Amino acid sequence: MATLDLKRKLSILSDAAKYDASCASSGSVKRDSRGGRGVGSTDGGMGICHAYAPDGRCISLLKILLTNFCVYDCAYCVNRVSSNVARARFSVDEVVDLTLGFYKRNYIEGLFLSSGIIRSADYTMEEIVRVARTLRDVHDFRGYIHLKVIPEASPALVNEAGLYADRVSINIELPKDESLASLAPEKDAGGIRKAMGAVRLSEDASKETGRKARPPAFAPAGQSTQMIVGADAATDGAILKRSEGLYGAYRLRRVYYSAFSPIPDATSRLPLQPPPLVREHRLYQADWLMRFYGFQRAEIIGEAEDLDLAIDPKLAWALKNRGDFPVDVNVADRERLLRVPGLGVRAVDRILEVRRYRRLELADVKRLSRGIEKMKPFLVCADWSPGALTDRADLRRRVEPAQLELF
Repeated sequence: MATLDLKRKLSILSDAAKYDASCASSGSVKRDSRGGRGVGSTDGGMGICHAYAPDGRCISLLKILLTNFCVYDCAYCVNRVSSNVARARFSVDEVVDLTLGFYKRNYIEGLFLSSGIIRSADYTMEEIVRVARTLRDVHDFRGYIHLKVIPEASPALVNEAGLYADRVSINIELPKDESLASLAPEKDAGGIRKAMGAVRLSEDASKETGRKARPPAFAPAGQSTQMIVGADAATDGAILKRSEGLYGAYRLRRVYYSAFSPIPDATSRLPLQPPPLVREHRLYQADWLMRFYGFQRAEIIGEAEDLDLAIDPKLAWALKNRGDFPVDVNVADRERLLRVPGLGVRAVDRILEVRRYRRLELADVKRLSRGIEKMKPFLVCADWSPGALTDRADLRRRVEPAQLELF
């Protein structure tokens, strides 16, 4: 095989990395592995993606694979060993040089590095760790590093990865263990969870107080994971139940949802068409309700159910629980205000602050939030009461065209 130049490698391996959502917000552009330009297209961007730091800043990362060669044959993965795609592999020094070059030119603020499995999990993980170690120890690199951890790798290598990375992620891949066993037989769901548990233990150890010799900070931005949506028959309720368990057991910072993208020469066990991207979006909204709005998963959706794609899950909950409304913005506590469709966390905190000094009228809520007409059926203010509007049979039709935003 002819030696590829660095630009061609970057084109192949940045494009191959676009299917990992573990460092980016949900997309709205069609992704399709069978051709065309989707999210992460290397034309012009050359592997630079936008992600969010733990403090909420939007940052630019060089998002690449070390290689898209892989010994695994996961049915849903375009880089599987049986896939007929262009292959490339970076050396450790090439990744280091690319990262430093882009960083010094202010193109990026950090690196997201993943890889296909070559030779063995330990060999691949050692190469990934070598990149981070070289950046940190040799070049004193202070930028953000997110490393993808291979769950089959030795605990020592996983621990070392966390000492050099700001964040690590271990992909759970699919919401159901039986789906993983069917579509990715080389992967073990129990082993993935064991690796997540080891990362949590290392995080906890690095935060222990009262020790004379505290260990170095371990992945201070925590760990995340990704689930593919629509590759199997799992319902939205089952997906969110898995996320609920992951948040509780491993204290994940975030679960990312990635809509299944059809791949060339796919097995008949996979769907022919991708799920609508709005499904991915609704899962993110429901996930935020669980993490920031005080909702339990069972309140949002049953395990056997799917989310309503026409309206956001917070509005869907409100329409099913009209007895909880309207909510008086001048007396309700924070938990109740967060359940009002259209009121986000920042708006609620502003309302709580302002009402310490005076009673809020509808115009005040309008200034502190947005889309007041959409909220009116669910609010009581000093000069406003919705009366029978909250219980109108056609309320959904009245608010649905406006598509209430959760945040």
